[in-house]
Amino acid sequence: MITSDCHMHTSFSTDSSAPPETMLEGALERGLRSVCITDHMDMDYPLNEDMGKDAFLFDTDAYFQTLTELREKYAGRLDVRIGIELGLQPHLGGFCREITEKYPFDFVIGSLHVVDGKDPYYRDLFSDLTDRELYQKTFEEMYACLMAADAFDVLGHIDYIVRYGTYQAEEYSYEAFASCLDAILKRVIQMGKGIELNTAGLKYGLGFCHPHPEVLRRYRELGGEIITVGADGHRPEHVAYEFARGAEVLRECGFRYYTEFSGRKPVFQKL
Repeated sequence: MITSDCHMHTSFSTDSSAPPETMLEGALERGLRSVCITDHMDMDYPLNEDMGKDAFLFDTDAYFQTLTELREKYAGRLDVRIGIELGLQPHLGGFCREITEKYPFDFVIGSLHVVDGKDPYYRDLFSDLTDRELYQKTFEEMYACLMAADAFDVLGHIDYIVRYGTYQAEEYSYEAFASCLDAILKRVIQMGKGIELNTAGLKYGLGFCHPHPEVLRRYRELGGEIITVGADGHRPEHVAYEFARGAEVLRECGFRYYTEFSGRKPVFQKL
């Protein structure tokens, strides 16, 4: 049973309007023991019609003040941890290191949201690429980020890019991108980092969590052990989304434990 959601967003993230307390109440309603709030910090987010380049930045001091107060308020009912989801780009290794050294985060997710200087959420920006070409480019950029930055604990939603493909999973499988995916997984393990099981893939109608079970099995085969679980919720009703299914997936892929982080240290919990 999974009783900790290690990936969620609040109104500190541009793409969420949920006050932090509402997310914590959602966690209590679902019987969770702990949560880690991981709001978006994407330095050098590309300027576009909808958002400016500072769209996914927030006041880190205010963030810690608010969440520290809530941690004290919910003490004894819910273990509230303070995390961050850092947007990875190959040139941001120094920035990631600086912010994680400055602030005492419990947990840091490193996620790729920008590919070749553009956000693939806007699929038309990659209109010259097929889905397969876009996925390939994304995995190559992800590997480049892993070679340039190490100031994170787990690599977030590895194959999230499939959400934004024109035909989503029609051109996606582990086998089709085995070379790139193996390089990513081996690098993560070599770095002593982990990956996450992100149940938002189910919410987006893909029929699988991120990453795909074939990728999860391969990670386990290669010796990967660190795996956190998060719903990537931006609203209270999405806290711990499909966690029962997530636990089944992990067991089917050979995992007997999932991981939480406190003070940047992994804590293994039995499924």
